[in-house]
Amino acid sequence: MYDAAIQYLQVRVSGRPEVAVVLGSGLGGFADQLAGRVEVPYRGIPGWPQSTAAGHEGKLTFGKLGERLVAVMSGRAHLYEGYSPAQVVYGIRVLGKLGVRGLVLTNAAGGINLSYEPGSLVLISDHINLQGTNPLVGPNDDSLGPRFPDMTDAYSQRYRMIAREVAAGLGLHLKEGVYAAVLGPSYETPAEIRYLRAIGADMVGMSTAAECIAANHMGIQVLGLSCITNLAAGLRTGKISHEEVLETGARIQATLTRFLTELIPRLEV
Repeated sequence: MYDAAIQYLQVRVSGRPEVAVVLGSGLGGFADQLAGRVEVPYRGIPGWPQSTAAGHEGKLTFGKLGERLVAVMSGRAHLYEGYSPAQVVYGIRVLGKLGVRGLVLTNAAGGINLSYEPGSLVLISDHINLQGTNPLVGPNDDSLGPRFPDMTDAYSQRYRMIAREVAAGLGLHLKEGVYAAVLGPSYETPAEIRYLRAIGADMVGMSTAAECIAANHMGIQVLGLSCITNLAAGLRTGKISHEEVLETGARIQATLTRFLTELIPRLEV
């Protein structure tokens, strides 16, 4: 089911990408840093789901950072858009089959941990999947990975160590935390946030977990990075809006781009 997409991309891009980056809501600026860019709109790739959420451009960009060929997904598909789990991770699987062995997942998230401030970057150390589904449900495709993949090191410890070293070199204070993935698209209630804190979540969002599972299934190493765009419900005055999420994402784009530009060439694959 991935062959048509792979052939479509191979005609347009020479070489095999080693690392891929998924850019979340309002975080699309990094792709412009790639040299020799080739941009492929999602709408032309066979089987590739379209991004309908605001702040998701809907294009796949290939280019180089130094000597490394990188693939960047500007925009992702979400379960709340009505896509199936298989569609949500379709891009990850296509890129994995193209040669990607390292993956950086970014997202916009609501802060539950009171030490997080809006506009800060947080490494994902682990996740809690509360989306009610899993992209591996159904018959296992042995060409992708094993029936029961281990998730002990779902967010690579080695990649997180490299990320902390890069952040220190840039003078960035990079915290770590547990990401809770919920279905959405409504934001959480204050009671739900109290529940999420009680079960160990530091931040909450509506993506990332399924992509991480699919990547681990394929033996791809994952680094997760959340941009804290707002404090979660009940931890602030006023209401939460997607406009606020996009505005905060736009403010942190330059920092994220600088960080990823230094980080990607150092990730071992």
